[in-house]
Amino acid sequence: MVEKNSTDLVLTRLFDAPVAMVWQAWTDPKKLMQWWGPESFTSPICKVDFRVGGKMLLCMRDPGGKDYWSTGEIREIVPMKRLVYTDSFSDAEGNIVNAAAYGMGDDFPDELLVTVEFENLGSKTRMTLTTAGLPAGEMLQMTGLGWSGSFDKLENSLLIQNETGPHKLYVTIEPGKQEISYKRIFDAPRDLVFKVYTDPSLIPHFWGPQIYTTVVEKMEVKPGGQWRYIQKDDQGGEYGFHGVYHSIEAPLRIVNTFEYEGVPGHVSLESLRFDEIDGKTVLNGLSVFQSVADRDGMAQTGMESGMTELMDRLEALLVKEQA
Repeated sequence: MVEKNSTDLVLTRLFDAPVAMVWQAWTDPKKLMQWWGPESFTSPICKVDFRVGGKMLLCMRDPGGKDYWSTGEIREIVPMKRLVYTDSFSDAEGNIVNAAAYGMGDDFPDELLVTVEFENLGSKTRMTLTTAGLPAGEMLQMTGLGWSGSFDKLENSLLIQNETGPHKLYVTIEPGKQEISYKRIFDAPRDLVFKVYTDPSLIPHFWGPQIYTTVVEKMEVKPGGQWRYIQKDDQGGEYGFHGVYHSIEAPLRIVNTFEYEGVPGHVSLESLRFDEIDGKTVLNGLSVFQSVADRDGMAQTGMESGMTELMDRLEALLVKEQA
């Protein structure tokens, strides 16, 4: 959460990974590059002299290719527990530049103090980040959103490191909420996974249970475009599904509505985000329902096993597409 009425930004995140792994993600430049920067940014350069008094130089690159450089000095290191460093905008050589040069406004400070604390919870880690010195208001919120996007990427990086054996589906269904979230790792680049989800000729090869034949009747992959799939069984039965695309951000995100025509009026909003780390793709899904009852009803239909089959079929298709 973000403390709104303060010049300190405080973010707390629980990671399903041991503290040593989360600590390494902050202190190993190769690991840091995997998640540093907001959601759609990459980190092509990361240099860290990891000692008290050591310097840091990091580059964030936006989707348009513009680079944002930052530098800092490490002030405190308590292994697995606490990391403190300064943070300033800079040029490519590490010289501090005024934040206004990056469009941050005249009241944005030239130097921030960042404290990261790590709490060992066995197989999990609670991480708390505090950034001191931010101006209250819009800049505080923007910085919080940027960090939250970075931590989503960190969560995916840790998931890849933690997973052993065959890839599996991770589903989260919290009591009292109107949503279902899920994740799945694929050994394929993001561009390919996104293509499979947006190519009408490929949808029938993985969408839905294998016992049905899927026909794509309509698929207008653009904001406002409509889609409709029909599944057919061996007895001649047909089951229709349809929706409208709200957002298409290739190759990062797809947002659309979903409605099963057998139970009309129960519409969910489906979001897919595709994150690439070291040539692998983490598919992040979120289904938001109109009510908790709708969400619980979907969960009780065997949705998780059906989704697992879909993801297994998708994985097999991606292997074939890369052969």
